[in-house]
Amino acid sequence: MSKKILITGCSSGFGLDAAKALSKKGHHVYATMRAMEGRNAPRAQEIRDFAGAEGVSISVHEMDVTSDASVAAAVAEMDGVDVLINNAGYGYGGPVESFTGEEILAQLDLNIVGTARAANAVLPMMRAQGDGLIIQVSSIAGIGAFPGFGVYHASKWGLEGLSEGMRYELAPLGIDVVLVQPGPFDTHFFDNVKPGSREEVMEAYGHVGEFLGGFEQTVRDLFEADDAPTDPGVVIEIFERLIDTPKGQRPIRTVAGLDFGLEEANRVKEPVRMASLASMEISDWDGPRA
Repeated sequence: MSKKILITGCSSGFGLDAAKALSKKGHHVYATMRAMEGRNAPRAQEIRDFAGAEGVSISVHEMDVTSDASVAAAVAEMDGVDVLINNAGYGYGGPVESFTGEEILAQLDLNIVGTARAANAVLPMMRAQGDGLIIQVSSIAGIGAFPGFGVYHASKWGLEGLSEGMRYELAPLGIDVVLVQPGPFDTHFFDNVKPGSREEVMEAYGHVGEFLGGFEQTVRDLFEADDAPTDPGVVIEIFERLIDTPKGQRPIRTVAGLDFGLEEANRVKEPVRMASLASMEISDWDGPRA
């Protein structure tokens, strides 16, 4: 069945690929991005050209998820939303001490609060129809932690808690909330990582810089390996599968690609999570019923 799908962060990466792939599945896609009349104008036109060439249904909308007004204005242009894919985000890399408070808040505002802004804008429609799906793009960085990514981890761990709480709140209303946790993919993540501005403290963290350099090189080498699961299409296929899965059967978390052993943490946590819900007598809030 054709769905109306809102995707945030469509100027690159998973968002751009998902907009194209899901529209080819017969869905209408609202592809949103910042600065679509400015620096992202070429990408907005690329999406329009793709829609025309492929004969698919995509509309491009200006949306800055760090602005309540921008999110509200974009959603007001849309004729209903069945699925929200909260994909917009970026990462800060470097020792926590190298970031100012304002920089840390900016990371949290985009990666956590931005998803809530988008969800809050579409939830009245979803509640009215008693149905909907919100896919939160988290990360394996929301399961474990590595040196040099503390600020980014804070945003993804926060997104995990926000999303799990929303899942329980919205299930009785017929709305599903799920998390996709990608590992590293060849979406230019490392090229776009933002360092902290407090350069004067970096000399004390040579060990972190050495680790980050080695980690980045290891991952880039994996991007070149034919058998490594680093094709962004892996994530898009998960989006498609979650959309097609019947209500009440979607898993709360799905890891995609390289997990560095962290998927095991999800497996260990799951019976504890279920036992906790049972103790509070809300087991039937773990996703909407069919």
